[in-house]
Amino acid sequence: MEIETDEKLMAQSAPENSKRNGEINPKTTDTDDAMRVLDQFAGEKIELDIATSKRLLRRIDLMIMPILCVVYGLNYLDKTTLSYASVTGLQKDLGLVGDDYQWLGSTFYFGYLAWEMPAGRLMQRLPLAKYNAFCIIMWGVVLSCFAAVKSFQGAIALRFFLGVLEASVTLGFALITSQWYTKNEQAARIAIWVSFNGFAQIFGGLVAYGIARGSTIHHFTLAPWKIIFLFTGLLTVVMGFTFLFLLPDSQLNARWLSPKDRALAVERVRTNQQGIGNKHFKRHQFKEALIDPATWAFFILAIAADITNGGISNFFSQLIVSFGFTAEQSLLYGTPAGAVEVVALIAWGLISQRWGNRVLWSIGGVTASLVGAVLIVALPLDMKIGRLIGYYLTTAFVTGFIAALSLVSSNVAGYTKKTTVGAIFLVGYCIGNIIGPQTFRPQDKPRYKSAEITIVVMFGICIIDLLFIYWYYRRQNAKKEALRLWPGYHKVENQEWLDLTDWQNPEFVYAL
Repeated sequence: MEIETDEKLMAQSAPENSKRNGEINPKTTDTDDAMRVLDQFAGEKIELDIATSKRLLRRIDLMIMPILCVVYGLNYLDKTTLSYASVTGLQKDLGLVGDDYQWLGSTFYFGYLAWEMPAGRLMQRLPLAKYNAFCIIMWGVVLSCFAAVKSFQGAIALRFFLGVLEASVTLGFALITSQWYTKNEQAARIAIWVSFNGFAQIFGGLVAYGIARGSTIHHFTLAPWKIIFLFTGLLTVVMGFTFLFLLPDSQLNARWLSPKDRALAVERVRTNQQGIGNKHFKRHQFKEALIDPATWAFFILAIAADITNGGISNFFSQLIVSFGFTAEQSLLYGTPAGAVEVVALIAWGLISQRWGNRVLWSIGGVTASLVGAVLIVALPLDMKIGRLIGYYLTTAFVTGFIAALSLVSSNVAGYTKKTTVGAIFLVGYCIGNIIGPQTFRPQDKPRYKSAEITIVVMFGICIIDLLFIYWYYRRQNAKKEALRLWPGYHKVENQEWLDLTDWQNPEFVYAL
């Protein structure tokens, strides 16, 4: 589906035709929440100079980024806790046999999949930060309950509900980033808070190693895997309450900004052409999300990227053991992969902000991962150091996934459309993560060659998909530029705050 052109699109961009076209009339409550700021300062011109914008950016970074970073790191740590537990006694204590462990890995994503679309709707309808805080607190509680589980069935139930509660995090944080930051700033910020996955892997590996060693030396009463679950779960509960008290739902209720600064913080993101939020579900935006080719390119990318992620995040400890290292060594030697992920993401984010072309730069990260996967597959079993280095390189693939997530944040406008596209993207994420653990079949031990070949193929699909996204958005930008040059074109006043979709708004320019 291509962008509508000329007279038809121009007609759709006019507020007076709003009812006929499913559009926005500035006199109705269907405008973006940012219009409330304009109403408060009616008759007063809101001017934003460069110095004030930089001052506000520093304040926003200080108050929002640390909490997003730490909580997103815990989001990853909570999922990988299962991998640490798998080599510290969980499988034996729960009597796991055959592919029981694989199903523990996949069941989390069944819960995530079941709740992702409802979560997207709830985040549009309810206060964004408060809903996310509730989910963070409750997933910490559920994770802590793993210390009391005594059977495979109980573990399956907890993993399912953990997935339900974590379904809001990635989309919610992307929505928060799009609220507060300009398009040019978003890629770097998303890269930074996602990079805390890597810090979490370093931190989690060291903690799990310390607990495992301490248990061996001091013979703790509680099994080491139970201590790991209690530690990560209770830490998450604490951060959930911190999130609740510190993070506002939008600029409109930020306690750490003055009323004038709230208005200026909204004005900062005017150039995004997508506003800060709208509570009303709009059927025409939902339909547009379903027919936009970019939606399904994101969906395919998420599946391919997360087949690899689902396998590696649940099996990296066992994969390292298969290289010829001990179980305790696997906990320690898994930590450099987190460092590779951190470096790859931060480098990608900063380069993308400085020189643009975030999609093309992300392909470089995926290509490095492809090389790493080939090393794992091609090197002989006795070259364990080379295969370990290959595993470290595979973590750079996250640049492709995060490029897509940042494009959902930057390139999808209309709040119903944005939440819908984001939810579909994360449904693909769930499907990939459900499939991923199943590629590591028990009968393939110790080599897991089928899983390794699957990872190589999926990285290749990611590269092709990213090239398509880059081509598609370049083509759409050219069409919009031609439309803006049309002699009859006129820009509607406050068009940025009318909750138009990226297709409906001729002023919208896609980030590349």
